[in-house]
Amino acid sequence: QLQLVESGGGLVQPGGSLRLSCAASGFTLDYYAIGWFRQAPGKEREGVSCISRSGGSTNYADSVKGRFTISRDNAKNTVYLQMNSLKPDDTAIYYCAAKVFGCDLTEARYMHWGQGTQVTVSS
Repeated sequence: QLQLVESGGGLVQPGGSLRLSCAASGFTLDYYAIGWFRQAPGKEREGVSCISRSGGSTNYADSVKGRFTISRDNAKNTVYLQMNSLKPDDTAIYYCAAKVFGCDLTEARYMHWGQGTQVTVSS
């Protein structure tokens, strides 16, 4: 069974950092581009970042550029999202998702989704 599991969320103060992980089971992650999405209370889900199968291409939403870094370790079947300089507006449930072909932030193109991990940025 194809499964994505996110971890690493939690409560952090503004300006702090978290690293989210997206681990795959039941399939080989390096066949897929991986995206991170988030959904804040009362808002639609939005694309945050994505990474191509090889890791050679990445993309970021304007709101996180310069603060978040996506990476992958195909040997560990895991993708990471390093989040620095966190702001209260980053508070959301963060999801990872997998798609074939290239990296993009179009939610509808992603086939497999994790259950999400909560990130709360608050003092």
